[in-house]
Amino acid sequence: MKLKKMVFGSALLLTAALTTVSSHAAEKVRFATEGAWAPFNFIDESGQPQGFDVDIARALCAKMAADCEIVTQDWDGLIPGLKVRKFDAIIASMSITEDRLKVVDFTNKYYSGGLRFLGRTGEQFDLANLEGKTIGAQRATLGAQYLEDNFTGKADLKFYDNQDNVYLDLISGRLDIVLSDELPTYNWLKTSADGSKFEFKGDAFMKTDNIAIAIRQNDKKLKENLNKALDAILADGTYQKINAKYFPFSIY
Repeated sequence: MKLKKMVFGSALLLTAALTTVSSHAAEKVRFATEGAWAPFNFIDESGQPQGFDVDIARALCAKMAADCEIVTQDWDGLIPGLKVRKFDAIIASMSITEDRLKVVDFTNKYYSGGLRFLGRTGEQFDLANLEGKTIGAQRATLGAQYLEDNFTGKADLKFYDNQDNVYLDLISGRLDIVLSDELPTYNWLKTSADGSKFEFKGDAFMKTDNIAIAIRQNDKKLKENLNKALDAILADGTYQKINAKYFPFSIY
C-alpha cells in the first residue's frame, strides 16, 4: 500500500509540474502591424489583418507555441505604441535604421528590399534631376528620408500618412513621380486596376535595406525567441511557402 501511495503521489506531482510548464510555455505576444502596405499588411473584407507580415507573425507564434494577438496601428504610432507597451513587437515591414535603433531594438531580418521610382507609363524622367517635379512618398520611411536628403529645395516634396494616399495622388495627377519600396509597389503594379497605367522608372537602389521585427530595447528574451523561431521557419520551408504565396522570387 505504501508503494502504491508513493507512485500515485509522484504521478500527481509530475502532472502538476507539467501543467505549470505548459502554462508558462504559452507566452503572450502582441504584434502590431500597419494594415495599409499590401501585400505585406492589409485589412481584408472581414476587417482582419492579412499579408506577408501577418503570415510570418503567425508562423513565428506557432514555432514559439505562443498565444499571439495581431493588432493594427497607424504607421506614425507604431514606435510610440511599442514604447508605452500597447503591444510587444512591430511586424510592419519596418527597416532597421540607425535612428530607430536609438529608441527600439530589432530581431534578425525577415526580408530585404530596395527603393524604386514609379511614374506614369511612357513618361520620361531624369532621375538625377527632378527639378520642378512633384515627388511623393509615405512619411517616416526610407523613401521619404532619401527624398529629404537629396531633393529638398530641388523639387516639390509631398509626404503622406500611408501608401494608399500616395497612390491616389499619383493616379489623380497631383504627383509626377513616387519613391517607394520596390516590393509593395511591384504588387500594386501587378494587382491593382490602376497599376497598368504606371511603371518603374530606373533600377532599384539601397537594396541592402533589411526589414525586421521591432521590439523594446532590453527585451532580450523575446528577441531571442523570435530569432530562434525565424531560424526554424527558414530551415523547415515554412518561410519559403509564405514567400511563394506573394512573390514568384525570393525576397529574403
